[in-house]
Amino acid sequence: MNVSRWFSPLRPRFPPPSPFHCPPLSHQAVRGAAKVGVRRRGEGASMAAAAIGRACTYGAFRAAWRGFASVPVKGSCCSYSSLAWAFQTRCSISAPWNVTVQQCRQTSFFNSSTADELWKGALAETGVGVKKGRGKRRKKKLRKNLNKGQEIGEGRSGFLWPGLNAPVIQSGRLQAVTQRKKEERERIQSEIIQQRDTWEKKRKIKVKREGGWSGKCWGGVLLDPPDPGPNGETYEDFETRVIEVKNVFCMKAKEGRKKSIRALVAIGNGRGAAGFAMGKAGDRMNALRKAKNKAIRCLHFIETYQNHTIYHDITVKFKSTSIRMKKQNKGYGLHCHRAIITICKLIGIKDMYAKVSGSKNLINITRALFKGLTQQETHQQLANQKSLYVVEFREEQGPLPIVVALPEGNVREDPEPEDEVPDTKLEWSDVKEAQGMKKSPWANVRRTVW
Repeated sequence: MNVSRWFSPLRPRFPPPSPFHCPPLSHQAVRGAAKVGVRRRGEGASMAAAAIGRACTYGAFRAAWRGFASVPVKGSCCSYSSLAWAFQTRCSISAPWNVTVQQCRQTSFFNSSTADELWKGALAETGVGVKKGRGKRRKKKLRKNLNKGQEIGEGRSGFLWPGLNAPVIQSGRLQAVTQRKKEERERIQSEIIQQRDTWEKKRKIKVKREGGWSGKCWGGVLLDPPDPGPNGETYEDFETRVIEVKNVFCMKAKEGRKKSIRALVAIGNGRGAAGFAMGKAGDRMNALRKAKNKAIRCLHFIETYQNHTIYHDITVKFKSTSIRMKKQNKGYGLHCHRAIITICKLIGIKDMYAKVSGSKNLINITRALFKGLTQQETHQQLANQKSLYVVEFREEQGPLPIVVALPEGNVREDPEPEDEVPDTKLEWSDVKEAQGMKKSPWANVRRTVW
């Protein structure tokens, strides 16, 4: 017996397809067929074919055989070189001597795994090196939206499916499935290709941003308006500014120091509506997008006096940051910290003085500013609280007072009680300035003469 022919690496040759098909065979059935073929060359081949045919009839061929064999059959052009290859196939038999093997794979790597599992493999998110914190300096791969530009129902065949890419009812009649003309299909495909090329070019173009507070600083940079809302509302009249972009790190048990970007963004329409929020993400643009979309949902309305300044002087403290704000006349401008200037412009405040003492943390400054501005009392609120007229003295009016608010209820007849010792908080810097004691910080510094 020539054993070498049973391990021939040749591929099987297929006869013409047969109309009779059978389900897959079992592992034991094909092993028995192979043993029968090994015993005798002439009779064993026919017995092997009969065994395979019997197994096909009962439908039990499921497992895979890891071996190679060549089974010659008299009167047939079919020669099987790999039983392992044959076990993963479906059989069709037209006669005891004619056997046809057709390869059939029900599942594959792409249709057995979910999209998240495939992306994890492509982006190496679950690798051992990533868990140990290695490869930090390499450029991180980002997930792409492969469905961008795709429309449900659209394809190269150009069919119009009612309810997907065509209306269900048109002119009072129920629409049927139709097909576009060839010229229209070619035009739509060329538009899709052109749109994808435009997206690729936009990705490669480096966007030049408007200058912020300083050259390489993200503070004060103008951003696009927030994304439209769920009901289609747009926020074109709102201006978005970056306050701070900072790298933060979190220590993980498996990944080590994990880096992320934290962005602080303020938004306002210049007419009193303003807000701020923070966003955190793995890259800068996603952090900015999250922050501005969150800020539009956290708006405050801040009252302004004559649309240019605050109603009264404010002293506010948040954690270790203190801000002292003073009301100013028209034309004074904004003499404040640069973050406060940016937020005041978004609110619509044009004239104000502010002094920051303590911590200069931008998050604390932003929270303290909004806390003080939202807690200020308008003239009308003060008049209703005291049940008295609220008057104001101005330089252009001299000693004559100007009534700025009237109480909504009855006016109180007895005046406001005055303390013998006024309870007034004074700043030592203001006292020294009023008494002429304020000197330059360089007054007592010794200057070296060269």
